[in-house]
Amino acid sequence: MRTNTLAASWVTEATGTAPSLLVRRCRFEVVAGPDRGLIRELALPVIRVGGRPENEVTLSDRRVSGLHLEITLTDAGYRARDLDSTNGTTINGIRIADAMLAPGAMLGVGRSLIRFDPLAQIESMALHPEPRFGRLVGASPTMRKLFADLARIGPSDATVLISGESGTGKELVAEALHEASRRAAGPLVVVDCGAIPGTLFENELFGHERGSFTGADKATAGAFERADGGTLFLDEIGELPVGLQPKLLRALQSRQVRRLGGARPIACDVRIIAATNRDLAREVNRGGFREDLYYRLAVARVQVPPLRERAGDVSLLVRQFLEDLGGDVGSVPADALAQLESHTWPGNVRELRNAVERLVIAPEQVLAERPRAAGADGLRLQFDVDMSEPFKDAKQRVIDEFDRAFMEKLLARHGGNMAAAARATGVDRVSIYKVLGRLGMRR
Repeated sequence: MRTNTLAASWVTEATGTAPSLLVRRCRFEVVAGPDRGLIRELALPVIRVGGRPENEVTLSDRRVSGLHLEITLTDAGYRARDLDSTNGTTINGIRIADAMLAPGAMLGVGRSLIRFDPLAQIESMALHPEPRFGRLVGASPTMRKLFADLARIGPSDATVLISGESGTGKELVAEALHEASRRAAGPLVVVDCGAIPGTLFENELFGHERGSFTGADKATAGAFERADGGTLFLDEIGELPVGLQPKLLRALQSRQVRRLGGARPIACDVRIIAATNRDLAREVNRGGFREDLYYRLAVARVQVPPLRERAGDVSLLVRQFLEDLGGDVGSVPADALAQLESHTWPGNVRELRNAVERLVIAPEQVLAERPRAAGADGLRLQFDVDMSEPFKDAKQRVIDEFDRAFMEKLLARHGGNMAAAARATGVDRVSIYKVLGRLGMRR
């Protein structure tokens, strides 16, 4: 067992055949503001502070946003992120967007001041006993914790919101939840909210009657009706236009739909699973996503970790992909496998699978293309283009790859000195910190 009572939050522990994660208990004490004297002690991987009762720490302070602040427990300690709240968040009087928390830190939200203290008490969270769940594969503690959550949530009919970066496998998580539910024998209907024009969205979800518009020569069932008795998976729900969100909310609340041109409501027995690569809590505060719809979707929340946080899973995934593709791991050059292990995979599991597919066909070519830097002063980058990937996701992946390569070389050149790095690039230190935080990089 590994422990560090001063800094670490997640600690792996193996007890016989039942491995678990140890999570440090945290204490929140409101020392100023309308809720002065309020104390909450929690042992959770994600803790949210805000004015809504669905938060783990709920405040009555009217200057606190419904979704104000998120605190995540990581190997490096406690990370606090302001969720683009109306009045912002401070730590020890300094306004922050994203920062690490030290013991005894004073969090300022609205008119309230909250003292944050990690406690000596550590609680155990069970991990899934197997390194797979459905078609998901992973032996890392973060994935085994995810599998345990899916095994717990799956049999229920709770609406689930799946969050995670592009390429992490959110679609497989939805599929695994469906297969673990009592609805497994029913249909799993997928609607890609980012791929449907706004003018056609109602028709896709609710269907239409014959003659309801030009070209409607027959009645057609929408996704809600097609998913009756099963699961409706709303992929990329964050792309749904604000004007259409009330119509989806009504359908979720009533579990009834009315076809375009129809006169009667149609009951639909469906379970809803939604997924997004956006931070919907921040979108709520920005006005890009309805708060009531967010809470209707986020009855249960699942966060899929990026591949860079899944220590040891790359080799396991490579073997699985090679098996799926009919390849032989023994035929792949050792140098190529080593490069797969060392790459940061900004495109996550999707990018890794694409690389393995190309590795099966032309391992020497992949080996030649993978180097990311050449010479002391330049960057040489090679980007794969996945034509099945939405344009904005592909573009963001390329941007993230460049940012990561640039920051790695910049910080290496200046020995991690942020002030020197900022002067050399003409970019302020706060912006550099934001890029590092977005990419999950440490100094």
